[in-house]
Amino acid sequence: MIDPRRLAEEAATPGDCAALAEQLHRIGAVQFGTFTLKSGASSPVYCDLRLLVSDACVLAAAAEHYAALLAPLTYDRIAAIPYAGLPIGAAVSLRLNRPLIFPRKEVKAYGRGRAIEGAFTPGETAVVVDDLVSSGLSKIEAIAPLAEAGLIVRDIVVLIDRRGADATDLAAAGFRLHAAFTLPEIATALAEHGRITPEERAAIDRYLAADRPVA
Repeated sequence: MIDPRRLAEEAATPGDCAALAEQLHRIGAVQFGTFTLKSGASSPVYCDLRLLVSDACVLAAAAEHYAALLAPLTYDRIAAIPYAGLPIGAAVSLRLNRPLIFPRKEVKAYGRGRAIEGAFTPGETAVVVDDLVSSGLSKIEAIAPLAEAGLIVRDIVVLIDRRGADATDLAAAGFRLHAAFTLPEIATALAEHGRITPEERAAIDRYLAADRPVA
């Protein structure tokens, strides 16, 4: 039987993304081919970290990487961004024994009508946890309900930074981005371990160099 804790620890070696990259590729959370993104652009790679919910071992491994990024940060609560960030936020919350909240995508017109689920006090600091960053603007929009509720947000933590350029956009808005890995790092790790072909690696290099929009 696979030991989830051991697998998670092996996949969370600081500075090494090879083990987790292979796990993400195995479960289809990182795929290579030809994909049409939300923006309409064509991409040779697609990241679907929602699939983490279907493999507890890989989710636990990802949570270890988040835990390492969160260790030096100061915050009162973890704020997970729906929908992909919710299971990740829950796993990280359990791993660190820290309280979790999340902004609703749709505020109910009945009951309490809350925009933020979970207990918190205005003035507290929330660290935002999500799956990946592909657009700085999308993260800023997702954070808005937290700020409107009186929470302070300084840091955003993700597993994958698709382009490495969004930190500048987020910094201009007053946020610090922390990513476990960049997409080029994952592609390099998979290429070195024979999981993708040299042609697929070259296609990713061309795609990233072209500075196409992502989603």
